[in-house]
Amino acid sequence: RSSDLSTRRSYSWEKPEELAESPSKDSTNSKTGQGLVGLRNLGNTCFMNSILQCLSHCKELREYCVQNCHRQDLSRCSRNTSLMEEFAKLIQTMWASPMNDVISPSEFKTQIQRYAPRFVGYNQQDAQEFLRFLLDGLHNEVNRVSSRPKAHPDDLDHLPDAEKGKEMWKRYLQREDSKIVDLFVGQLRSSLICTDCGYCSTVFDPFWDLSLPIAKKGYPEVSLMECMRLFTKEDVLDGDEKPTCCRCKARRKCTKKFTIQKFPKILVLHLKRFSEARIRTSKLSTFISFPLKDLDLREFSSDPSAHTVYNLCAVSNHSGTTMGGHYTAYCKYPDRKST
Repeated sequence: RSSDLSTRRSYSWEKPEELAESPSKDSTNSKTGQGLVGLRNLGNTCFMNSILQCLSHCKELREYCVQNCHRQDLSRCSRNTSLMEEFAKLIQTMWASPMNDVISPSEFKTQIQRYAPRFVGYNQQDAQEFLRFLLDGLHNEVNRVSSRPKAHPDDLDHLPDAEKGKEMWKRYLQREDSKIVDLFVGQLRSSLICTDCGYCSTVFDPFWDLSLPIAKKGYPEVSLMECMRLFTKEDVLDGDEKPTCCRCKARRKCTKKFTIQKFPKILVLHLKRFSEARIRTSKLSTFISFPLKDLDLREFSSDPSAHTVYNLCAVSNHSGTTMGGHYTAYCKYPDRKST
């Protein structure tokens, strides 16, 4: 459960079966204190260190690096692979160093700022933006697709939603297919219903994380589930927002709603604590409660057979205000008894 009223958070949730630690397969061992290390701040790079600590404690990504599985994917790649190589090297160092050691991520930072020049320098940055750029960069370097096919022009609206979603996911993997996608990417279903003729059109899009609005602004406490419900709440599109109905061939008042078609193995949830105001940006200090285990998201699923239960893996915190602050991370440490 969250306890700090002035933090901005990104949460990483793993499906329970992904959390099971097998001593025979997992190269990390809680008895040795592996992974219990710090990352040196390089100026104001706490945003980067917080995300790196969170990713380090996502089991499948950690093992992908520690066991050098990434090298097989890099060997297929004719593109620059420096970012993935330095990321894997850093994760390996974090899990091979003595307990309480402090590691400098300077070589990794050199590569991430080459990939994303916005991170050049040592100023404070947004942790969620950093995570998105990092995952995108890692994915591009280990993408199993060497030649992307041309986009399919054919219409899929004649298919039932379940089949349409599967076909769209299949087409996505024909262009974007990597271990990073295997772990972090899900599929969002957006339905648009015309209030005049009742026609329903559906669109399926991949997502790397979900940015959740804060439910009941002004309330001292809300739950993470309430934030999810606000994110998936049916919206009315009217006035200047009226879309064009495919059946009516005219702009019509419509309702729009999100559901999750495909849940990722690791679900990243981002709380939108910074709100834009006319004069200045402010930070919402609402207390958000959430479970550490068994977060069941079935009510937001388009597929009734989907596995929708998650356990908390890591939290990236921002303490402070819009004018300044500090990022930290809380991570679940692997042990032999976790289930």
